[in-house]
Amino acid sequence: MRVDPQHRLVADSLEAEWNSKLRALAETQQERERHRQQDRQALSDQQRAAILALAADFPRLWRDPNTPDRERKRMTRLLLEDVTLLRADTIVLQIRFKGGATRTLTVPIPLNAWQQRATSPEVVKEIDRLLEDNTDGQIAAILNEHGIRSGEGKRFSRTIVARIRRDYSLTSRYDRLRAAGMLTVREMAVVLGVTPDCVKIWNRHGLLHGHAYNDRNECLYEASGDNQPHKARGHKLSKRSVTKEVLSASAKEVQCEA
Repeated sequence: MRVDPQHRLVADSLEAEWNSKLRALAETQQERERHRQQDRQALSDQQRAAILALAADFPRLWRDPNTPDRERKRMTRLLLEDVTLLRADTIVLQIRFKGGATRTLTVPIPLNAWQQRATSPEVVKEIDRLLEDNTDGQIAAILNEHGIRSGEGKRFSRTIVARIRRDYSLTSRYDRLRAAGMLTVREMAVVLGVTPDCVKIWNRHGLLHGHAYNDRNECLYEASGDNQPHKARGHKLSKRSVTKEVLSASAKEVQCEA
């Protein structure tokens, strides 16, 4: 209306543009009202059954290995409005669904990579118990025989058992035997007045009680006390009494030699 009457072409152009905008606004309002009316319409029994079937099939569809990840993302976007994560001693998930329902989940904090590969406390405890009577290699064989696996899912070996023993500060078999009063081969040789090789030979023939502390069959020895064996010339080892006989009352009359 403020256009100069001398410029009617400008006025006509502005009026046409204004009318076009009004028509677009009216059409948009009509379209919006039509959608509102459709949304208000009650679902038919067939539609309701289809929706319920979809809800029942959702877990199966989600777990189906043929469902690609992009489709799972779409399914998630259709269901969820937003998710809030709070991390402390545990992870708390506050989930809000499209329909307005909410749910709170609490899950443990995922383990680090090294924690996932760590040996379970039960296996560590079992290794500690087996060290009382077995070497590292023997323990590995026992664990494998019972189907027990390492934290990485591997079969046990002597080196794996030794690493676990060191990592968890378990008392070694050597230290356990020493704490029980066992003697080294040199100490036993001094006690018996023989050479270390003689101690080993007597141990192989059962004249001494030796306890292996590693997989090279290196032993620590029980002190024989007053009934310890000693050299006896002219008597073969094959004719010698075993340790139990040496420790018996009659063993005092047995003389033997390496």
